[in-house]
Amino acid sequence: MIYAYGTNTGIKAVASGGHGHTEDELRYVCRRYLTPETARQIAIEIANATFAARSTELWGQGSTAVASDSTHVRAYDQNLFTEWHSHYGGRGVLIYWHVEKKSLAIHSQLINCTASEVAAMVEGAMRHGTTMDVEANYTDSHGQSEIGFGITRLLNFDLLPRIKRINKVKLYRPVAGEPDAYPQLTPALTRPIRWELIAQQYDQMIKYATAIRTRTASTEAILRRFTRNASHPTYAAMLEVGRAQKTIFVARYLRLRDLQREIEEGLNVMESSNGANSVIAYGKGGEIASNRRDEQEMFVLCLRILQSALVYVNTLMLQDILGEPEWARLLTPADRRGLTPLFWSHVRPYGEVNLDMGARLDLAAVAVPGPRAPADVDEHRSAERT
Repeated sequence: MIYAYGTNTGIKAVASGGHGHTEDELRYVCRRYLTPETARQIAIEIANATFAARSTELWGQGSTAVASDSTHVRAYDQNLFTEWHSHYGGRGVLIYWHVEKKSLAIHSQLINCTASEVAAMVEGAMRHGTTMDVEANYTDSHGQSEIGFGITRLLNFDLLPRIKRINKVKLYRPVAGEPDAYPQLTPALTRPIRWELIAQQYDQMIKYATAIRTRTASTEAILRRFTRNASHPTYAAMLEVGRAQKTIFVARYLRLRDLQREIEEGLNVMESSNGANSVIAYGKGGEIASNRRDEQEMFVLCLRILQSALVYVNTLMLQDILGEPEWARLLTPADRRGLTPLFWSHVRPYGEVNLDMGARLDLAAVAVPGPRAPADVDEHRSAERT
């Protein structure tokens, strides 16, 4: 059932594959035992097992950073939940992923095309449920904003985005009354941070951050409430915190080449993860056919289970092979940095294809039609008119 959902092939196709169970039997077991909560817990257990099985000699110390991004999955026109996404230029739904630096997906969520990616980023970093302690989150430009910097600062983890047109970003002055400070940065500087507003609203900001942390309220609900009332003083204070934090980040990013490489490597892992998903979810041309929200959510969760299981098995195989002394001596530090458990060249989604190299196709027995004679062409046209 997990294979049927995760590969998008469907229960009917799996039942007809000669696995010894009818479609009705599979659907009964699915209704009785496979729930979103169960699938989510399976994915979490696989992730935790991967963390526990990793060799620090091969993979290094445990990671505390994740990369997050949305993936657009196409859906049929007849799907009642189908939306048109202006950025991706197509119909479908969005899956928002959180993938740690060693290519393991720790969280996935189905979101609407109009949902806030900042809210999805925060929810995944706070709600992944695994043993990993997330201290930093890499995103692209769509996953960051000034309010995003403010919320993540209050929740005590770093937002590390790759910002398009970073040369156009304005830096906020730390204090007022020093117009001649930082003369080389004058073209990029704007007004000072309003620290007094932050101090006035500090308790309220902590209240909202605590609500997100304790699951009293979702990040999406809080941001939606602030969006309806953009003049809300607590929202204005969060924006000021975000502006200060974003200024600090941009200054660090422009100064530290290692930070630039770190963010780029994290987002490259995210792209590799999306590539693996396109290989695993090969059924129906990659389009979701169901118009039920729970079916779509189950597809997302089962896809995450299959990819996590792939990473888990690959991790164990690599450790088994590279644990041999002759391989360990051959690995250089550059080789170890390039190791990844996210590869799928050994995956055969369509089954094994066995070629008999000792036999030849009897092509000579095939009659190849020759060119038509002019009389044949005239007869064919006459028949079409009649």
